[in-house]
Amino acid sequence: MSRIGRLPVAVPAGVQVDVKGSNVHVKGPKGELSRTFSPLMGIALDNGQVIVTRGSNAPNQRALHGTTRAVINNMIFGVHKGFENVLEIDGVGYRAEMDGKTLVLYLGYSHPVRVEPPAGITFDVDLKARQVKVQGHDKEQVGQTASDVRKIRPPEPYKGKGLHYLGERIRRKAGKSGKAKV
Repeated sequence: MSRIGRLPVAVPAGVQVDVKGSNVHVKGPKGELSRTFSPLMGIALDNGQVIVTRGSNAPNQRALHGTTRAVINNMIFGVHKGFENVLEIDGVGYRAEMDGKTLVLYLGYSHPVRVEPPAGITFDVDLKARQVKVQGHDKEQVGQTASDVRKIRPPEPYKGKGLHYLGERIRRKAGKSGKAKV
């Protein structure tokens, strides 16, 4: 059996989980999420825990087992505490600011780039640390939105200017003169 898939998912106080066949609906203080899973997986709510089982050891069911449990765990964690991705801004004159709910980025283009948050996503800008926080209750959507914002100006390999994830290591190249800055 899958080591991840056989672990039960604890449901914290303040979170409601509704399981109807292969449909799971989770509601908490941060929002609501609903998802339909494969009918090959057995999903049950028992004593404040969500348990995922599989019918056989077929390779496709073994592959779905751990994934289904992990996605349900992310749904419960997301509506309870939420997810956050942090992007750092590097570069002279590069900055970000908020205009209402809209993120405005000044990243060396001839114009500011405005990013409207999708439903369920909020942006937070820390001017001193030059960081943009992407927050929301859906892990998939938070990661995709952070990736889309990063694509506006990805870090370049010579000076490292651009947007990158917090703690991301940028592979650097030596310039024309061959001097490598560390």
